[in-house]
Amino acid sequence: MRYGFIGCGNMGSAIARAVCRGAGAENVTLANRTPAKAEALAKELGCTAADNNTVAADCDVIFLGVKPQMMAGMLAGIAPVLAKRGGKFLLVSMAAGLSMARVREMAGGEYPIIRIMPNTPAALGAGMIQYCSDGVDDGRMFAFLGAMAPAGRLDAIPENLMDAASCVSGCGPAWAYQFIEALADGGVAAGLPRAKAQEYAAQMVLGSARMVLESGRHPGELKDAVCSPGGSTIQGVRVLEERAFRGAVTDAVLAAFDKTKEMGKG
Repeated sequence: MRYGFIGCGNMGSAIARAVCRGAGAENVTLANRTPAKAEALAKELGCTAADNNTVAADCDVIFLGVKPQMMAGMLAGIAPVLAKRGGKFLLVSMAAGLSMARVREMAGGEYPIIRIMPNTPAALGAGMIQYCSDGVDDGRMFAFLGAMAPAGRLDAIPENLMDAASCVSGCGPAWAYQFIEALADGGVAAGLPRAKAQEYAAQMVLGSARMVLESGRHPGELKDAVCSPGGSTIQGVRVLEERAFRGAVTDAVLAAFDKTKEMGKG
């Protein structure tokens, strides 16, 4: 199978890297609004660069990696090419807020479609990718999941949960980076060199995430295990609670969720 990408931004390039590992770079074609960007990434990954129409005409799996507000215009441009193929391809949308029905409407046909919500750590094989589908046979789904396996964890969920999922694992890396930066700033304020503080903060977050996933224990239980009676950690927890840390994070997810719903109305 040939895999094509229309859009090589942060998310598109992250998934393209994974698919090159899972399906072979020789089976991947990249296209982008700025051709030089696709050409540079194709050279790095060892795959092919082309234009949108070539991807639409030649690829069995077509990843739509453009922003939600650009999706209608892009699909209108390739719709005649898709129509000539009669559905002998698979569309994969990674646009936040756009339902499979809406993408099909924009593409001009009831084509087989998968909707995914990846995040940028997929570029390192550490992503969290939710997916749902419609009209996709078992063979093509099996091939798709095999190609995507190097991206990280994949989880099938109902489409009505996709927007909420995107606001946890899709938007979440930005907030995790903010947290790592803030931890490093605290370390620097306490006297650590910047490089050391950043390394320690990042590794701590990585290890803590593994503890949640691999132990199966509730985060609150794991937090309690770090907090000794009368110790320093519980004092930090107290300050974060006073500053409404958990409430602020919850509100960030809900703010992103509201924006995602708004984008889906476009």
